[in-house]
Amino acid sequence: METEIVSRAVAAATALARELRLRVDDAVVIRNSNMLALHLLPCGVFARVALVGREVAALEVEVALRLAEAASPVAALEPRVEPRVYERDGFAVTYWTYYEVVLPDPDFPRTYADALRRLHAGMRSVEIATPHFLDRAAEAERLVAHRDRTPALTEADRHLLLSTLRSARARIRSRGAAEQLLHGEPHPGNLLNTRDGLLFIDLETCCRGPIEFDVAHVPEQVSARYPGVDQVLLAECRRLVLAVVAAWRWDIRDEFPDGYRHGRDILSLLRQGPPWPALGALVAE
Repeated sequence: METEIVSRAVAAATALARELRLRVDDAVVIRNSNMLALHLLPCGVFARVALVGREVAALEVEVALRLAEAASPVAALEPRVEPRVYERDGFAVTYWTYYEVVLPDPDFPRTYADALRRLHAGMRSVEIATPHFLDRAAEAERLVAHRDRTPALTEADRHLLLSTLRSARARIRSRGAAEQLLHGEPHPGNLLNTRDGLLFIDLETCCRGPIEFDVAHVPEQVSARYPGVDQVLLAECRRLVLAVVAAWRWDIRDEFPDGYRHGRDILSLLRQGPPWPALGALVAE
């Protein structure tokens, strides 16, 4: 978000929090991208703020509530306020428990894989309408195909991304894998190491697909410990994820820090060919 929008977003989140009888003397920006993440003090609340219409906060809240009932490893909504989406000045705001981050377990890959397995087990019990994971790939294809939306892409890079997206989608469909509710982006950037164990955040990316699509986002040391994975499907999902993320980086509206460099790095990986690295390895760098 731009500076002026950030100021308005912080004002909206703090004003709403005070109306909800939460004491707020300061708001620390933790992350600024398409969504603003704030630590409200001294009440110790985590706020997520997005422009209305550019978020799926209601889905995120509903999934979080349902997964909490299933004792899944996800961050909890703030218990002192009603668990819903609040709106103020064109912003959608949700309030969550703030967790202090602790040092990871010595066997972090194993505990990470186990947390993801338990998350998937809980998600199998949740019936809720979400996008399909291949919808994300189709949108990435449309993004790359429209030169006015990705003007900085060279024609060679555009061709590489389009061919990768199309072939990966076809090969994934050919596997005929079982599908369920997924996190959508369970990479290390969406995982908190807390005193309550590993907890997944940012459930707005939930979608439906094979578990291999989620596993494609985690480091290889983690995916190696996840049971029952179709390795052929996992490789194609990794390739698809890389191509989708590369497409996002070339979107003229993308707000990812140093996005073009990140996009060029992924294009280089796609040109090199398999084995395809996991997105989680790139996020962790």
